[in-house]
Amino acid sequence: MKKLITLFLLVALVSACKSEEKKESKEETKTEVVKEPTYPKVLGEILEKHGGIEAWRKAKFLSYKVKGEEHTTDLHSRRAVVHGDKYSLGYDGKEVWLSQKDTIFKGNPEFYYNLYFYFYAMPFVLADDGIVYSDIDPIEFEGVKYPGVKISYKANVGVSPDDNYFIFYHPETKQMAWLGYTVTYFSKKPSDKFNIIRYNDWENVNGFLLPKTITWYKKNEQGVPTEPAGDPIEFSSALVSQAPLADNFFSKPAE
Repeated sequence: MKKLITLFLLVALVSACKSEEKKESKEETKTEVVKEPTYPKVLGEILEKHGGIEAWRKAKFLSYKVKGEEHTTDLHSRRAVVHGDKYSLGYDGKEVWLSQKDTIFKGNPEFYYNLYFYFYAMPFVLADDGIVYSDIDPIEFEGVKYPGVKISYKANVGVSPDDNYFIFYHPETKQMAWLGYTVTYFSKKPSDKFNIIRYNDWENVNGFLLPKTITWYKKNEQGVPTEPAGDPIEFSSALVSQAPLADNFFSKPAE
């Protein structure tokens, strides 16, 4: 009888151990499943240089001031608010809205509410879903050749899926240096005509390397930047936060 009891206990112990091993094996398998990035390796290096895409995806919102306006964007839903002295506009997740005391704002709210966000949140917005990457020829400026990556969008992604971006980076540091871009929002047609911005003035914002100023440049017939096209655009009071904002923060204010 004692032998039977001992045998029973032994079998139960072995079964429990196997069950625990299976459980641990499943947990290890779950832990090991890592979503592979869909962007090129070099873009991953650029993102890492600027603070890392994983850290960026943990952040909740971004805010900054530019041209006398305060811009705030939810980094996950891309809801946004722009506050000027006499007007506010934004995107509440469903529609774009505009609130103003008089007819002050002369632009297109749908085009404008995230315009500076895309310029300011570089290079992190270039890791969004629905992007197609391809190689492009480098550009040369002041004796340095900057390799590049072309960014285009899959059909029906965003309000301007025919837009293209061209990011150029320093070959040694992998730091972003230039951004070329096309604008198709108004024409709704693909375009080979592009603008180019120099990114050479950066600051650390809560662990992320973000632009302090950006400068539009003139370019020659070959698309190579030559000289500034105007004064730099300056950003200030920047903040990247992991604390979420209330949903009504992005709602249109009562008239």
